Amino acid sequence: MNFISTRNTAPASNLSDAIAAGLAPDGGLYVPEKLPVGRNLEAGEDLAATTTALLAPFFESDALAPDLAAICREAFDFPVPLKPLATPGDHVLELFHGPTAAFKDIGARFLAACLARIRRGAAQPLTILVATSGDTGAAVAAAFHGQPGLRVVVLYPDGRVSPRQAHQLGCFGGNVIALRVAGSFDDCQALVKRALNDAQLQAQVPLSSANSISLGRLLPQMSYYAHAALAHRGATGRELNFVIPTGNLGNAMAAILARAQGVPVGRIVLATNANAVLPEYFAGADYAPRASVATLANAMDVGAPSNFERLRWLYAGDDAALRAAFTAIAVDDATIRATIKARWERHGEVFCPHTATAVHVLESLRAEGVDGDWAVAATAHPAKFESVVEPLVGHAVAVPPALADLLARPAHAEPLPPDYAALQARLLA
Repeated sequence: MNFISTRNTAPASNLSDAIAAGLAPDGGLYVPEKLPVGRNLEAGEDLAATTTALLAPFFESDALAPDLAAICREAFDFPVPLKPLATPGDHVLELFHGPTAAFKDIGARFLAACLARIRRGAAQPLTILVATSGDTGAAVAAAFHGQPGLRVVVLYPDGRVSPRQAHQLGCFGGNVIALRVAGSFDDCQALVKRALNDAQLQAQVPLSSANSISLGRLLPQMSYYAHAALAHRGATGRELNFVIPTGNLGNAMAAILARAQGVPVGRIVLATNANAVLPEYFAGADYAPRASVATLANAMDVGAPSNFERLRWLYAGDDAALRAAFTAIAVDDATIRATIKARWERHGEVFCPHTATAVHVLESLRAEGVDGDWAVAATAHPAKFESVVEPLVGHAVAVPPALADLLARPAHAEPLPPDYAALQARLLA
């Protein structure tokens, strides 16, 4: 299968080259030239097996195709359970059982397994440049740490991630460099995109991306939606609907692409924090990216969601059809706090702030009389946000062993102004 740019002015690429490049040469995002639609898929014995079957058409004729099953086994060695919530018909899809306790581990580990093979024997090391609003950077750092021929440079907004997130970002060392940027996530993302489009810099320092703009992260993220939905249909005969917390729109875009291929996913509703660019658009306003605001659900503090470009591509730029297909609901900090507190007091359930946005949206849908089987995508373990969660639930949240190991390491991050010349100099150093 070939892959094209959302902007349609770059030549088609094979999968390996698209993954290695990150962005298309015209600045667009890579998408499949043609989606394999109408597929008759079944859940495999585990996530790795389901993913191998789901992604086979995308890997067809590529140099990575013979390694697809092995890549999936390497990447998906932890569970992604679908668990019932207190309300009948409601579920939570727990995506936080990887090494950094966030759903980003799934795409990052898959991407690392691909790039390790693509870059094997390369004359120059490849620098993975990643902007993070909290969880992506740690997942990428963990996935690529110690990988020969690969370097990771993580940019994050100083003071806008949780203390434990910041510690994770700076605790790896070695081939991982953490840069704390005096600005917002949008500043970090703009710096990364500019570097990836800088041909002169790329000639000296080969670069690729591990943000959700990366095809190598987007494709595997379809897997957990497919696995959960196929298993649920097999057990109940019913479709599974999803409420997905979203910032840069990559996680939701993966579910949307899975459904477009015939995976039995029902409705997809987006939950955002106070950064309401997407809810305003789906309510009928023009798409108007703007500076992000800081919230409790910091990994979703995005004012210019990159994957909106892919979503518009999927709907051929038809805003009316796109708005008719989805709902997006914004949740403010006060409601996030109230939801975390109430779910603990009523049901003994503990959620991170991002997952709590989706839980609140599902509660609102139920209050409106929406029926069917629903799952909330739980994007991070609540222990990563102890300063928010623990005062609301009144007790310490147990830290998963893998996260505890990372928090026990020393951490260091270098300061960086939100200035492209400063980033260039650091990458060339």
